[in-house]
Amino acid sequence: MSAPGFKAPVAVVTGASRGAGKGIALALGAAGMTVYVTGRSLSESAAGLPGTVQATAEAVTRAGGQGLAAVCDHADDPQVAALFARVAAEQGRLDLLVNNACAIPDELTQPGPFWQKPLHMLDLLGVGMRSHYVASWHAARLMAAQRSGLIVHTSSYGSVCYMHGPAYGAGKAAVDKMAHDMAIDLRPQGVAVISLWLGLLRTERTERALQDPEMARKYAASVAHMESPQFPGLVIAALLQDPALLSRSGQVCIAAELALALGVRDINGHQPPSYRAKLGAPPVYSRAIVE
Repeated sequence: MSAPGFKAPVAVVTGASRGAGKGIALALGAAGMTVYVTGRSLSESAAGLPGTVQATAEAVTRAGGQGLAAVCDHADDPQVAALFARVAAEQGRLDLLVNNACAIPDELTQPGPFWQKPLHMLDLLGVGMRSHYVASWHAARLMAAQRSGLIVHTSSYGSVCYMHGPAYGAGKAAVDKMAHDMAIDLRPQGVAVISLWLGLLRTERTERALQDPEMARKYAASVAHMESPQFPGLVIAALLQDPALLSRSGQVCIAAELALALGVRDINGHQPPSYRAKLGAPPVYSRAIVE
């Protein structure tokens, strides 16, 4: 039972119809949060992947939180503005933004150099890098006014190693640097920003990809250590309650390593490994500030 006067944290998770976003939303719901679930999917994906914003919101509520569906195309700035206006009107505050929305082209994992892939690979930078900035711009205004909050960008080791080509890598490197720079601006307001590298998640898209024998062979060593989609959400929920949260602001963190530091295990009790030694370490940025 919550203490008298307790108000559940309010979160927005973008791109949560399925995959990592859905898993994160479910974990936050299980922690008792009010979660706005955003995405474009009103019906099952034409690409053959299950999931809708309404279904995720209902699952969040079943998990123990309050799930609220918010249909939003994160490539459309007015729709994003309306989303945050709704949160402000209905809740009067925002404690957590998880930027997860990303346009993932079907050709992402196909072999071959970038010039042999379609130019729409750059959609990764529109709904991904740019949409993270836009959502953070709106969230920061709410959080700065209340002098608290956490913004998380979901990212990956592709920020520092070759992974799926230059469009993917550039997008991940950009959101990592945005976390660092946003944290400098928001630190005086008591708002934290981090970028979180996820491991290989057992999502609907991953499961479909692993049906390809070549993909299954390529990722065979990692399959046994796959993270549940809820795992990063468990880490984020613990981070939000961490007394040392502001000291971590501006960092690029590996979810598996942060889980160890915060005492978090996956839903199956496993402790997912870090791939730092194999794929690379988070970047270290200069402390210089040029205004």
